[in-house]
Amino acid sequence: MATNDKELTGRISQSLSGYYDIVALDGKTYRTRARGNLRHTKQKPVVGDKVAFTVGDDADHLGYLLRILPRQNVLQRPPVANVDLAVVVTAVKEPDLQLNLLDRQLLSLAQQDIQPIIYLAKTDLLTGDEWAALQPIIAGYEAIGYPVIAPEQSFAPTALAALQGHFADKLVVVTGQTRAGKSTLLNHLAPTLALATNEISSALNRGKHTTRRVNLYPLAGGLVADTPGFSAVDLDTIDKYQLPQLFPEFAALADQCRFRGCLHLQEPGCAVKAALAAGTIMASRYADYEQFQAEAAARKPRY
Repeated sequence: MATNDKELTGRISQSLSGYYDIVALDGKTYRTRARGNLRHTKQKPVVGDKVAFTVGDDADHLGYLLRILPRQNVLQRPPVANVDLAVVVTAVKEPDLQLNLLDRQLLSLAQQDIQPIIYLAKTDLLTGDEWAALQPIIAGYEAIGYPVIAPEQSFAPTALAALQGHFADKLVVVTGQTRAGKSTLLNHLAPTLALATNEISSALNRGKHTTRRVNLYPLAGGLVADTPGFSAVDLDTIDKYQLPQLFPEFAALADQCRFRGCLHLQEPGCAVKAALAAGTIMASRYADYEQFQAEAAARKPRY
């Protein structure tokens, strides 16, 4: 196949059956196949990758993807590269709010240096008392520095507008626990996507995956990926020394601890434990931290 010699750069917007659609700097989309020598590298192109490619000049107009440019980060599940922002869709009902899972998701994003926004969904299913009980939790995460969008009606226009205000010039993933309502959220943000949604399994209080393929869609000045939801997050690449650094409220107090490198567990003179006793650190967050540390200690070292 003949190709132009001119090398262009762009971002992969779709990967399907060995073909890669690339959005170039001129805004045009080009279909390519990977050059043979790319298969010998350890990196596989994924949606979101910034790449160098050539444009086809024959009847099929197929170009070649030449190489992957340096990555900012890459998610394995779902496979998306160079993510700037993650909307963590978290149900407060059906399934019930799971703060441990939310903290796992936030930890995983922090490791990848991805900015999170927490979007609380299904809030319209709460009773008045349940809505009131949710407010200290919202305030706690906001005090840490996490933006939280929690509309009284799940997909209120003002909430959608506030969310889209964060998208400009960013690659955004919308992710979260299975059946949290992330596909429904994307349908409200961009109705033309018509993403599949299913009814929740009331017997198991969880659902099945409905999103199968990753694509990038232009939205509010950015690019948004529809990604598979998940009900568990694997933290097996995070060791016990990294964990305290990935909790922003712990990292902010670390220099006040008596011992450098304090793990905030049994050490005397720990500023984090003092803040916990004073009620300025969320008890649920610290309990999750203890659990994650126990999991890290039990994990077999990698060689």
